[in-house]
Amino acid sequence: MARLLLILALVATVFWVYTIVDCAVQPTSRHRGVSKGAWMAIVILLPVLGGILWFVIGRGRAAGKPVVRRAPDDDPEFLGRMTASARAEQDERIRRLEEELAQLDSEADDPEPPQKPVDPDNPPGKGDDDTRGQRGAVG
Repeated sequence: MARLLLILALVATVFWVYTIVDCAVQPTSRHRGVSKGAWMAIVILLPVLGGILWFVIGRGRAAGKPVVRRAPDDDPEFLGRMTASARAEQDERIRRLEEELAQLDSEADDPEPPQKPVDPDNPPGKGDDDTRGQRGAVG
């Protein structure tokens, strides 16, 4: 008989701790009847009875339909709200971006050879590099 009471006490303690944790982690919107603090007090002060009350009365159900997040172009509601002018504007923007991309690709395909920078002190065709800044005959 003592074993049975010990096992029941252990089960009651585990249930009590589980209900305290469950009540604490539930969002406030899922507590029915009274506030979250009041439910915590009920569960803590009435160990087994408080836990039973929490699961029967206090714990609200989750929303019936889970919220599915979609990208805007996959969401029929979003696409339905878009006006024809917004669609035309978006199509025009995409067309311009594609043109710019094609222009950049064509520039990358046939690059011009790099040009030598022009030195303002020594324009091309005027003397050699080793005589720059010298006047008269070298001798």
